[in-house]
Parts: sequence; C-alpha cells; structure tokens
Amino acid sequence: MAECVYSIGSNQGDRLGYLRGAVAALRPWLRAVSPVYETPPWGPVPQDPYLNAVLVCADGDAGPRDWLDRARAAEQAAGRTRTVRWGPRTLDVDVIAVDDARSDDPDLTLPHPRAAERAFVLVPWLALDPAAVLDGRPVADLVAALPPGEAGAVRRCAEVLAP
Repeated sequence: MAECVYSIGSNQGDRLGYLRGAVAALRPWLRAVSPVYETPPWGPVPQDPYLNAVLVCADGDAGPRDWLDRARAAEQAAGRTRTVRWGPRTLDVDVIAVDDARSDDPDLTLPHPRAAERAFVLVPWLALDPAAVLDGRPVADLVAALPPGEAGAVRRCAEVLAP
C-alpha cells in the first residue's frame, strides 16, 4: 500500500476551514491527522501566521503523480492561486514523501527538498508519528537539529481536524 505524507497549511481567510476542506478532499485515503499548529510564516514575504498539520494517506493504486494531483485538486477547491512564491495562501498542500520514492521532477521532487529544515512540517509530523523517518533520518533527530527557537515557535492549537 503506497503511503503519502502531506503537509497542509493556510494563512488566509478561514484557515481552519481550509484545513478541514483538505482533510475532506483527502478523506478516501486518509489514515492519520496530526494536531493543528499555528506557525510563523516562512520565507521572504511578510504575511500572517499559518495553521499547519500533517496528514498520512494510503492507497495501493496511487503513484507520486496521483498524490500530487490530489493535493492540487484540494488547493483548487480552496481557491488557491499561485502568484507569489512563498506568499500567503488559502491552502497549501505539499507532498512531503511517498514511501521511499525519489523524484527529481521539477513539479514533484521527492522527498520534499526542504521538509527536513521546516519546523512547520516536522513538529506536526513528529506529534503524529514519533517513529517517522524522512529520507532515512528520524524526524525526531531533524526536529532536534533545527536552529534554536524554531521548533518552539510552532505552537499547538486546541482545534482538531477530525479524521
């Protein structure tokens, strides 16, 4: 059974509603949902904080491109536009890993090339699965290696995304 790890995030409008929309869109394949975290924006564009979570999905018939297509469909349903790189968005759904697949495709690099350095991906994933591994490295070790204060800036919220 092919397993996909998604990172989902929103910092515009009804942030929690957009995350719930992603969960609903991916529900046929959904296996687990992390807690929701509020995180500072990442990148050079000034913007509001995000809500982030990690989803684990599974489907024996899906390949990496299928997971990307599902992510883009969820984003499109949320009215996502791609005008500014690393800019604000209604919904961002990133494919972080698909089993042990590797891809250098510019449209879908696997594992996600910057996931190992992003607290907003690693902290929720670690909360969901303390034994998680990214590209052969325990996610717990990746969290421990983050710059001081980065993991602490990722704050768990009371909101829940029901599976």
